[in-house]
Amino acid sequence: MPELFRVTREIEFCYGHRLLNYAGKCRYLHGHNGKAVITIEGDSLDDRGMVVDFSDIKGAVSTWIDENLDHRMLLCREDPVVGYLQDQGEPLYLLDENPTAENIAKLIFTESNKLALPAPIVEVLLWETPKCYATYRA
Repeated sequence: MPELFRVTREIEFCYGHRLLNYAGKCRYLHGHNGKAVITIEGDSLDDRGMVVDFSDIKGAVSTWIDENLDHRMLLCREDPVVGYLQDQGEPLYLLDENPTAENIAKLIFTESNKLALPAPIVEVLLWETPKCYATYRA
């Protein structure tokens, strides 16, 4: 049976969003103290005995999250408030779909796998609240 190693790093960030076509409270602009849990998998270790150094995950993925998602409103491009918020200079990250926890987890997964890490990210959990999270995996 081949060896398989997994390492996981948690990255905390703050974001706001709202959901279109939703009848509950999340249809209003609101914020979260989110946590992305990044899991990387590899079948071999480097000369240090690591799949990837935890600090390398932080350096790559945390930097991307800080520059693109942290303290921003994550909104669907079609949200009617986008133009107003842009006019006010508010920092936004626009998605082609509703900014649900599932879609944000997929976004982090997709964008993070474009970064220069020595092994692929295989799973992202996005904790939206201390009791609720979504998972996206390869």
